[in-house]
Amino acid sequence: MAAETVRQEFEAGTMHEGMRLDKFLSVIYPDLSRAYFQKLIKSGQAQISGCMLKPSYSIKEGDVVTVEVPQAVQADIQPEDIPLDILYEDDDVLVVNKPKGMVVHPAPGHYTGTLVNAVMYYCRENLSGINGQIRPGIVHRIDKDTTGALLVCKNDFAHNALAQQLRVHSVTRRYRGIVSGCVKNDTGTVCADIGRDPKNRLKMACGVPNGREAVTHYRLLSRFRQHSYLEFELETGRTHQIRVHMASIGHPLLGDAIYGPSRCRIKLQGQCLHAMVIGFAHPRDGRYVEVTAPLPEYFQKLADAGETVL
Repeated sequence: MAAETVRQEFEAGTMHEGMRLDKFLSVIYPDLSRAYFQKLIKSGQAQISGCMLKPSYSIKEGDVVTVEVPQAVQADIQPEDIPLDILYEDDDVLVVNKPKGMVVHPAPGHYTGTLVNAVMYYCRENLSGINGQIRPGIVHRIDKDTTGALLVCKNDFAHNALAQQLRVHSVTRRYRGIVSGCVKNDTGTVCADIGRDPKNRLKMACGVPNGREAVTHYRLLSRFRQHSYLEFELETGRTHQIRVHMASIGHPLLGDAIYGPSRCRIKLQGQCLHAMVIGFAHPRDGRYVEVTAPLPEYFQKLADAGETVL
């Protein structure tokens, strides 16, 4: 039986001017690939003002894009022999260093090449099943282009315990990021509710109706000519939290295609953000476990270059 579809409309803003239609849709739905949207566009499931267009159509400000995306179904997710960078492992949990560009869990049209496919192969039958077939073992997530430490649960006991720690904000989560502009203070806290932006459904925003509490602490590591290298610590874990909060105070993350400026002189694949440290009380015996993910090469080069390029 064919999957049901969800029909949505999105209005393009100034920052999307000149963006390809397939890329625009992949920004809205970061867990889905451009190749997937190219097929939808060619089949007429993505249109502008009722007109079928090519995937290469150049978006204009004010364009209203209508897209019909099939809802997720219980697909037959297959294990795949994809190399994993294992930072920590025992009988209950796994901490993986996720690379840039890897989606955490499968989604419609994107059922291969994800972290879930990789951990299914690595762990065989040893994964929690609380989140169902689409997200076995996954207790939290990070964005496709954010790198770093991600917790995976090998059984339901560990999953329930860690999910509770996440709910009460007792998990330590520290990130590294490079933001546009020179931050004024060496430390600071952004405390602003986050919810879906009613004017632009592809974005999250601060101070919107039905927003949820969100708190981000930051600490300056280095100031460059036009950028700042920061460490972030999360009290909460909202969608795009660091990206939204830093953009709200005028310092979007370098390379952020959604919340940053439309043009960036340093070419990057997505935001310059790394989940550096994750710490938690072990579900089995309560001992504190803290794991550090080394900075990816591209990030380390930027941080080392400092004043030369930034």
